[in-house]
Amino acid sequence: MVGVERKRTEAQRSIMKDSELKRDSGIPERVTLKKEIGLLSACAIIIGNIIGSGIFISPKGVLEHSGSVGLALVVWVLGGGIAALGSLCYAELGVTIPKSGGDYSYVTEIFGGLMGFLLLWSAVLIMYPTTLAVIALTFSNYVLQPVFPYCIPPYIATRMLSTICICNYESLTPQVAFMFNKAPSIGQIALAFLHASFAFSGWNFLNYVTEEVVDPRRNLPRAIYISIPLVTFVYTLTNIAYFSSMSPEELLSSNAVAVTFGEKLLGMFSTLMPISVALSTFGGINGYLFTSSRLCFSGAREGHLPSLLAMIHFKQCTPIPALLVCCTATIVILCIGETHNLINYVSFINYLSYGVTIAGLLYYRWKKPNLYRPIKVSLLVPVCYLLFWALLLGFSLHSEPLVCGVGLVIMLTGVPVYFLGVYWKDKPKCIYDFIEWATYLGQRVFFVVFPQIDPIEVAEWTDRSSFTSKASGPL
Repeated sequence: MVGVERKRTEAQRSIMKDSELKRDSGIPERVTLKKEIGLLSACAIIIGNIIGSGIFISPKGVLEHSGSVGLALVVWVLGGGIAALGSLCYAELGVTIPKSGGDYSYVTEIFGGLMGFLLLWSAVLIMYPTTLAVIALTFSNYVLQPVFPYCIPPYIATRMLSTICICNYESLTPQVAFMFNKAPSIGQIALAFLHASFAFSGWNFLNYVTEEVVDPRRNLPRAIYISIPLVTFVYTLTNIAYFSSMSPEELLSSNAVAVTFGEKLLGMFSTLMPISVALSTFGGINGYLFTSSRLCFSGAREGHLPSLLAMIHFKQCTPIPALLVCCTATIVILCIGETHNLINYVSFINYLSYGVTIAGLLYYRWKKPNLYRPIKVSLLVPVCYLLFWALLLGFSLHSEPLVCGVGLVIMLTGVPVYFLGVYWKDKPKCIYDFIEWATYLGQRVFFVVFPQIDPIEVAEWTDRSSFTSKASGPL
């Protein structure tokens, strides 16, 4: 017994010594994603990701497709309402399936690996690189607009800069506001909603970092309830300010709406406007990189992407390989299309993934009715969202079949990739040897390791999820 006790004491001393060495060298005692996102930070993530570049470029597309100032304002208000409905559904999913990765994690859990992989595939190839590219292009356009005041900034200049950063009140009277420059079709109104939805994209991004949120059962829904109404209010007032200072024709002809707005109202201080927009978009890029990299991280952890992407830096505890993949894909997208075409692509695929995820909420309730749900929204919320979603995507597909069709084709190209890369387990040994070599090389280059999982947190979630849904009340 004395020998056993001596060995135990020596082991404890060894552990204490190792922890002291790690503390002195700056290495964390446990290499894992840190729970450091409180309520204020959670609200900042949602608001910062939404208010990035959309409000500076989407007003032109919304007005162009809606045909009048009044209808454009209606689209903005309804767009915020739809985002609020979707965020309520995501709040329930976020606390019921407490995994980082957002839509991807929920769809994988509910519908299985293939559906989750298709959503991951489209997100990694199109959704987030394209959104980052649009934000970066907005940054470069606004920075370069004062240098080229009478023409569009050169193509190469905008791409290079994007890569480096990765009083007319009469127009708002009721009689004038609803005078149509052109009578819009239902399909055009649907496209106006798609452009508005791009400006609101990011409302679900807190769900991508659920595992880093302090007490997500309380802070996740609270952050959503605070942020979405606030952003809708800001967006509506911003558009009212645009339409109060510019005629519809001036807004449609402007390459940088906020710069034109500043020139009309600020006079000699108008240079403040492009600086402010550049700061906003630069912050938006940081927010998108922070959350979208967690999507790659979650996909790799599930075995749908190379395991190197599931590793984090052993000191900084951040997914460096996943961040580099997001940056590389964004730079490639920058060289492909123009801003408004990119918005059409990304908005359609965004809404497609939202609809599949919220349909999964209804299916999950039917499949697991007794699962513990700390938040349980009224059934009308997902049903209303899906009805709007079906109408919007149907009319968008009718109005822009090429754009929407290309988005669907890109998503479906993930099917053979899934069966070859994920489903096929008995690959030749040379392939596994190459993957192992590449992973080992990546670890040495980026100083990354697999994160350590806290067994206490896993047990806590498992125990709570075993409760019946009687404990969850309606929202």
